[in-house]
Amino acid sequence: MMLHNAVRDAKPGDIIEVKATDPSTQRDIPKFCQFLGHELVQQNTQDEYFFYYIKKSEV
Repeated sequence: MMLHNAVRDAKPGDIIEVKATDPSTQRDIPKFCQFLGHELVQQNTQDEYFFYYIKKSEV
């Protein structure tokens, strides 16, 4: 839900950084991007955190 709000409030082309601890985000975030047409620019793991960088679509 927080990601939906961040994307809604962002301008097209903005990069949104997501920092998560839930391993299910490894499945959910890429599907979210694919379904809504946003670009998953980068994802990585550091210690117990999962980082995602999402570019809001131009549409």
